[in-house]
Amino acid sequence: MPFHSILFEKETVLQETNQPPACLGDLNLDQVIDAVTAKKEEYDLKPFFYAPLADAEIIRYRQEIGRDLQNPAWMAQVKAFAEQMASARRSLKLSEKLDYEYHKKGWYLEAALTYCRAVGSLAEALQATSLQSRGFQGLREYVLGYVHSPVFRALDEEARRVRAGLADVKYNILIQSGRFSVRKYEDEADYSLEVEKTFAKFKQGAAKDYRVSLYTGKGMNHIEAQILNFVVRLYPEPFAALDAFCEHHPAFLDEPLAAFDREVQFYVSYFDSIAALQEEKGLPFCFPAISAGREVEARQAFDLALAGSLRFEATPLILNDFELSGAERIIVVTGPNQGGKTTFARMFAQLHYLAALGLPVPGRSARLALFDRILTHFERQEDIRSLRGKLQDDLVRIHDLLAQATPRSIVILNEIFSSTTLKDALFLSQAIMTRLLELDALGVWVTFLDELASFSEKTVSMVSAVSPENPAERTFRIVRRPADGLAYALSLAEKHRLTRGDILERIRP
Repeated sequence: MPFHSILFEKETVLQETNQPPACLGDLNLDQVIDAVTAKKEEYDLKPFFYAPLADAEIIRYRQEIGRDLQNPAWMAQVKAFAEQMASARRSLKLSEKLDYEYHKKGWYLEAALTYCRAVGSLAEALQATSLQSRGFQGLREYVLGYVHSPVFRALDEEARRVRAGLADVKYNILIQSGRFSVRKYEDEADYSLEVEKTFAKFKQGAAKDYRVSLYTGKGMNHIEAQILNFVVRLYPEPFAALDAFCEHHPAFLDEPLAAFDREVQFYVSYFDSIAALQEEKGLPFCFPAISAGREVEARQAFDLALAGSLRFEATPLILNDFELSGAERIIVVTGPNQGGKTTFARMFAQLHYLAALGLPVPGRSARLALFDRILTHFERQEDIRSLRGKLQDDLVRIHDLLAQATPRSIVILNEIFSSTTLKDALFLSQAIMTRLLELDALGVWVTFLDELASFSEKTVSMVSAVSPENPAERTFRIVRRPADGLAYALSLAEKHRLTRGDILERIRP
C-alpha cells in the first residue's frame, strides 16, 4: 500500500494559502482556527484549515485517521515522534548558526541520532498498535520499509559508530600562568574525590550552598574552540569519522516522513483543542456521515467558537437540533432578539465546514452535505468610505453572493434589510428567497419577517424559544414550529424598565 500523505490518500498537490475563506470571519471560525493553531506555529497549519474538501472519499479517509487517533496510546506515540522530530530540527538549525567547524558538525550528528531514534520508535509503535485507517496502514508499510532500507541503516549505524568514537575521547587541560595545554587523559587520579574524602570528617550537618549556576549556552567561545582544535590533533581518527559522516549524509531527513510530521499536527492540534471541551464541559463531538444529497441533520449540536469562549465560565451551553429532509432546503429562523438565532445560523455553517475538513464536529450525531462554498451575509456597520447607504450596501453584497451561489452552495443570511421599511424588506427578501430556492441551495436565514418562514415547501420554520413563565427570559433553544409573530419587545422593555411609564417616572421633575 503506497503512502502519499496523511491528509490525502492519493497524490494531491494542495495549493496552500494563508488567505482564509471569506466566510470564516462571519462564522467566528477564524477564532477557532487561531486557537487551534496557536501552539503549533512552527508547523504552519492554517493553510490546511483554509482548504475544505469537496470529495467525500477524502473526507472519509481523514475520518478514519481521526478515529485511530482517538486511541490515547497511539496519540501519545504520535506526539512523542513529533517531539523527537522537533528536537532534531532544533539541532539542525543550531548547527547552521554556530561558528566553529566541529561544534557545528557535533550538533549535526546529534540531530541525525535524534532523527534515527524518532523513526525507530515510530516503527516499533506502528507494529505494536492496531490501526484501522488506510492512512496509518500505509504509513506503517512505508516506515517499516524505510527503516530496513540501506539508506536508513547506513545513516543509523554510522551515526552510532561516530558517536561511540567521540565518547571515548578523554583529555586533560593544564592551566598555568594564564596559559593552558591539552593532553590525553592517562588514568590520572581524580583529586576532587580525594579532597572531598579528606574534608568529610569535618562536616557538621548540611551547609548552605553558595555555588552559583553559571550560564551554559549552546555556543562556544574562542578559548573553548582552541581547546577543541588541540583535542582534534590528539584524536584525529574519531573526528575524521565525523567529517566523513557529514560528507556522506548531507541531507538525511526523509521527505515523506517530514511531511507526515507536519501534516499529522493538523489532527493533533484539533483533538487537543476540543479535548478540554469534552472533558471539562462534557460536550459531544462526532464524525458526521457525509451525504452527496441535500438532506442534512444534527442532534445536540453547538457553536464551537461560543463553546470556547464559555470554557472557563459556569454558563451552560445550549445544544440544538436541525433537520432538512425531502424538498426542504432553507431554515428560516425567527423570534425575539438575543435568543440565539445568529448563533444557530453560525453553528449550521460551522458543522458543514469542519465536516469538510474531515474533522469531528460539535454535536452528538450529524449527517451533513458536501458543498462547493459557504456564502454569508451578516450585518455590518455602515462604511462612509464606500459612499453607499446601508440598504445599498446590503443590495450590492447580496448581488455578489447570488452571483457566486450554485446548487451546491450553503448560504447563511443574517438580519438583512433591517434599515428599510417592512414593505420593502419583505419585497426584496421574497425576491432573494425565490432565487435561492430556484438554485436549490442549502442555508439558514435569520429574519424578522415571519412571512418567509412559510414561503414555500422548501422552507422550514424554526423559532427562538422563550421561557413560558417569563417571556423576557431566553432559553436559547431553536425549535421547529411555525413563526408566531411575537418579538416580545414589551417584555424586554419591562425587564430593563424602558416602558413609557418607566421612562416618564424617571424624568418627571
